[in-house]
Amino acid sequence: MKYFLFLAFGALAFAAPPAYKVVSKIKIGGGARWDYVYVDSANHRLYVSHGTQTEVIDTATDKLVATIPDTKGVHGIAVANDLGKGFTSNGTTNDVTIFDLKTSKATGNVKTGANPDAIIYEPVTHRVLTLNGRSNDATIFDAKTGEVIAAAVAVGGKPEFAQVDGKGHVYVNIENTNEVIEINAKDATVTKRYSIAPCDGPSGLAIDVKKNKLFSVCNKVMAVSDPATGKVVATPAIGQNPDGVAFDDGYAFSANGKDGTISMVSETAPGKWETVATIPTQAGARTIGADQKAHKLYLPAAEMGPAPAGGGRAQAVPDSFSIIVVGR
Repeated sequence: MKYFLFLAFGALAFAAPPAYKVVSKIKIGGGARWDYVYVDSANHRLYVSHGTQTEVIDTATDKLVATIPDTKGVHGIAVANDLGKGFTSNGTTNDVTIFDLKTSKATGNVKTGANPDAIIYEPVTHRVLTLNGRSNDATIFDAKTGEVIAAAVAVGGKPEFAQVDGKGHVYVNIENTNEVIEINAKDATVTKRYSIAPCDGPSGLAIDVKKNKLFSVCNKVMAVSDPATGKVVATPAIGQNPDGVAFDDGYAFSANGKDGTISMVSETAPGKWETVATIPTQAGARTIGADQKAHKLYLPAAEMGPAPAGGGRAQAVPDSFSIIVVGR
């Protein structure tokens, strides 16, 4: 009897994945410069980095409800729900805008290193970290007061996206060395680094906190790694030129900008990670956020016109910037 129960449990644990598809688009318009999105599932908010401003969308209605201006060259957004605060990393002005979650009004600024890219809130220490792409360091400040704790923690390369484990650790992709590093937010020090080869040029990073796994995306490859051991445990094939990856409900979703697809990666057997579905989206949709309550994915993108006859890069169709919504 125990044998049959084990088989039944295994069948449930590795069941067929749910089917995802594009369910709607949220029109925003304006310019076609964007980077990360951040989903605040608890408050039904989607924050969109959009050139010189940050848009706030109500995910219950898919309506634009606010705009945070003067976030020049904004890359990322972080939210501290326990403090009622949000933060944007502004790459052009080398600073962070602090804003009120209820009003979406700016309440302050914090200076950072050069070109703050990814930004993340670490809830154990109540600290915010910016990963500064041009100065190759991290700026750490107190989320409550805005006081800078460490202006420039050297990270040994060009930092990209980051994740937290809820235990005071911050994990960061280092793009030009093909590594993941661990930062102790309390001590403001790099405590570990390990290679994620053959993943080359890692950008987006997601985390499965329950299983303590990290998902780094590179061109055509996702590196699944165990930060406790510093080992890569799987390298499933994904699409081309991903910039973002999100994790929800046991699946990692890679946003493949060149292909206009999402690669859906799952653990299909103990320790075996594979791409289990390819979801069509839109060319250029390279970053992604996941609503872990509604099980929806959000990808910013703009429609692209034809390539010039004499060669060169295709230009975005004016006023076509929107958010692609993917759901079950």
